[in-house]
Amino acid sequence: MRRLLGAAVLAVLGLTVLTPTAASAHERTNAVLTWNVHAQTAIFEVARQSPTAGSRSFAMVQGAVYDAVNAIAGVPYEPYLVAPRAHRGDSTPAAVATAAHHVLLSLFPAQADALAAQYDEALAAIPEGRAKTGGIRVGEAAAAAMIADRRDDGAFSDATWPVGTAPGVYRLTPPLFLQAGGWFPFLRPFVVDDPAAYRVPAPPALGSAAYARQLNEVKAVGSATSTIRTQDQTEAATWWDDYRQVEWYIKRGLAADHRLSQLETARMLAMVDVSTADALISCYQQKRHWSLWRPVTAIPLADTDGNPATVADPTWTPLRVTAPSPEWPSGHACYTSAIMTALRAFFGRDHLSFSAYSAESKTTRHFDSLSAARAELMEARIWAGVHYRGATIHGDRLGEAVTREVLAKEFGRNH
Repeated sequence: MRRLLGAAVLAVLGLTVLTPTAASAHERTNAVLTWNVHAQTAIFEVARQSPTAGSRSFAMVQGAVYDAVNAIAGVPYEPYLVAPRAHRGDSTPAAVATAAHHVLLSLFPAQADALAAQYDEALAAIPEGRAKTGGIRVGEAAAAAMIADRRDDGAFSDATWPVGTAPGVYRLTPPLFLQAGGWFPFLRPFVVDDPAAYRVPAPPALGSAAYARQLNEVKAVGSATSTIRTQDQTEAATWWDDYRQVEWYIKRGLAADHRLSQLETARMLAMVDVSTADALISCYQQKRHWSLWRPVTAIPLADTDGNPATVADPTWTPLRVTAPSPEWPSGHACYTSAIMTALRAFFGRDHLSFSAYSAESKTTRHFDSLSAARAELMEARIWAGVHYRGATIHGDRLGEAVTREVLAKEFGRNH
């Protein structure tokens, strides 16, 4: 049923199945990047997990890969879960392939044949011998630790979002009115001690001037038929809303452009993906706590909010489809802020040049800094008609705060 619901959402969004873009020469020789592409194929292209559910899967894969590569490198960084016994001569590509394959197989047993083909191809390219055997053994141990650690973590439970009919209260959103993803607030975090400690301020009261300003802004600029949204803003809203997340390509592109080693790549991806998962857990707990109605509900029902500065438009629709979760804060702002914060910590600077192509918008966007990408994402969610401004601002701040805790506790130098 979850797969059918996911397919229905993707059909509404008009997405087609595409394989990840062709790898660069560096990506082909970097086993960590190769298996990150394989992970995307399994998690999204085949299983069709949502970006939120997929964050858990990516964190599991990249966390295990990091522990395996770090062990073979002599444990220069603190392990995430384990530091399997390894030798310097053990094959890193064998360890990466084994760790990623075994975690993906545990997540998607129905994809066993396809995953086996990728795994067999990877191992066939590695000469037989002690190095290969040792690498496989390290990868197996790292994967086993991750699989055991995430067992019974609350994923895919039957929890649902609370819904209501009172003004301001979240209700399921068109066009499919799906009840989906309500389990994520209850997911056990990967690192942070208390996801609920990261709170965002309350949304403005329905009768306030602040609420009217935010609603009227998204009503004007986020409408499917907006006359004030520019073509570039429309492109940005669509580019950032691609379910085939542009952030995936940004991460791999930065690793390739900066010629990161397999250890550097494994650490960078683990930092980003583990931080993202925990940021979304906190974010979704706040969504559940405030349970505010989304613009797609609030604007047609504005005549019930008691605010004289808002006017109902029963025919209003947003530029992009609203995700099936409550408002406040923005999940995408939490997500992208966590990614950019982790990348800044890894590279040690904000000014990085990167770009990515979106098949959804059929355009490429370029940025000269991580902060510029964060800033545009927050605006893009308003231009898309799916969030109020306050939700994007507070989501961005929450994502950064959670990521700082994750990176203060994990992935640092091993002293």
